[in-house]
Amino acid sequence: MGKLTTHVLDTAHGRPGAGIAVELFKLEGDARRSLARTVTNDDGRCDKPILEGDAMVPGEYELVFNAGDYFAAAGVSVPEPRFVDRVALRFGIADAAAHYHVPLLVSPWAYSTYRGS
Repeated sequence: MGKLTTHVLDTAHGRPGAGIAVELFKLEGDARRSLARTVTNDDGRCDKPILEGDAMVPGEYELVFNAGDYFAAAGVSVPEPRFVDRVALRFGIADAAAHYHVPLLVSPWAYSTYRGS
């Protein structure tokens, strides 16, 4: 069975991004439907897959990471509005039986992602 997982790395401090709120949306044309909400654990990962089983269907999705709140809680001084705040990653799932791992590497000034394993 396929699944969707993620983790967050705080590249500014060289540690896992713990306590970051993550939301998953299914994109259908111009509409966004909320599917799940979770928070990263001390290792910057979610305790269970964000999507799996029968809920894992091909289509377009969006993960939204509340990175700005994480950096503010960590005491990082950044100007308002924040340069990096809510990071939205849009991606496609073509094979519902596969494992899609979508990590976020983030700092107050930059972010990147890749399809992990």
